[in-house]
Amino acid sequence: MKNRDEEFGEYYRKKYQEVPKYQHKRALVLTARKLVRLVDVLLPGGQLYTPRKKVTTAKD
Repeated sequence: MKNRDEEFGEYYRKKYQEVPKYQHKRALVLTARKLVRLVDVLLPGGQLYTPRKKVTTAKD
């Protein structure tokens, strides 16, 4: 998921950088927990997951 979805990838990298020890394990567990919360919200409503798109502004 961290490689396929930009939002989860950014979250993983942020959590990875927060601690000096057990970085991958901690970041992976926290990212998985975030995914579980998302699935928990989407399943009861029968909704599909659509990743957020970053909004870019055009500079004149």
